[in-house]
Amino acid sequence: MTPEIIEGHGVRLRPSRLSDLADTAAACADPDIRRFLPFLPNPYTEESARWWITEGEPAVWARGGAAYTVADPATDRLLGAAGLSHPLPERRQAEIGYWVAPWARGRGVATAATRALAEAAFAAGTARLELLTQEENAASQRVALAAGFRSEGVRRSAGQGRDARHDLAVWVRLADDPPGPTARLLPDLPDGRLTDGVVTLRRVGPADADALYRLHTLPEVVANRVPPVPPTREAIARRCRLAESHWLAGRSADFAVLDAATGEVAGGCALVYDEPATGQAMLGYSLLPEARGRGLATRAVRLMAGWAFDVGLARLWAGTRPENLGSQRVLAKAGFGREGLLRGRLPGPDGTRTDSVIFGLLATDVARRRRAGAAAGGGTAGAAAG
Repeated sequence: MTPEIIEGHGVRLRPSRLSDLADTAAACADPDIRRFLPFLPNPYTEESARWWITEGEPAVWARGGAAYTVADPATDRLLGAAGLSHPLPERRQAEIGYWVAPWARGRGVATAATRALAEAAFAAGTARLELLTQEENAASQRVALAAGFRSEGVRRSAGQGRDARHDLAVWVRLADDPPGPTARLLPDLPDGRLTDGVVTLRRVGPADADALYRLHTLPEVVANRVPPVPPTREAIARRCRLAESHWLAGRSADFAVLDAATGEVAGGCALVYDEPATGQAMLGYSLLPEARGRGLATRAVRLMAGWAFDVGLARLWAGTRPENLGSQRVLAKAGFGREGLLRGRLPGPDGTRTDSVIFGLLATDVARRRRAGAAAGGGTAGAAAG
């Protein structure tokens, strides 16, 4: 590619200018940008911006990459930056990246710039673009989806921060892929939550770490973990931080279960999309002691299952230890049928193996019950009750 102006999708990509000094310095001092671009100079001053414009950006082009200021087509003011790095000409591959200034966020600037730059790169002969983000950077992953990129997994310890290495989520778009947005296996919840008025489900977030750590270190919950050992506080905190990333990638939907009356966390449940090719997912659930005995687990499983089938899954399954009769009652009340026993399926304590009782529920089971409920109740009221 050559440093020519690119116009498209409501943004302008152009070379940087010395008139961008103040805006570049202000944007690159922003805490959110610094969090995910840890090697920016600190502090980032106008002299730092001057070096980038006069030396850093030309060096990117000299190495075969691309570096643009993203500007408002009407005013030409800086809105952010976008570029291509780590070019592999023999593979016709490059890595795409971007940042958006604080005053330009919430306007779709990153998505527009990524689309415009991707189209220009493909037109110039690039066959594959990679977009790498820290797993905690869910906003960047939403941009990837909107711009037509697809999840390819995680590269372990592929990123270098100021103090430690970290994993990177990998998103890829090929030259012949649709322009986006990419269809998601697990869409966002409607209005951010599911509720039946008694129990509410929402996506797990960082603030849930304390409650979920207490939940998952209860002896009776540990006994049903795989393997049956208590997690560390950091493992639970990391799970909470990465829940949105895993949801966006279509790997799992991790829910906090709330008492709708109080808004307090009552437990957790999760759907793991273990077989996307067949439309099958596994689910699990557990409640804090003070929330048990009130039917909240059954309600949570029904809500989770109903949403899963509404977004296109065909089959849900769950496994319990044979002695976990309470969990089996929850599944039966939620409409699951017992399908059999898998001997020695799970690791037990001290090198032993544990059997697992398998329960299943099909989308067609739920649809049939809804139709039967509508017929029995007569019209709309019966359908709502079902």
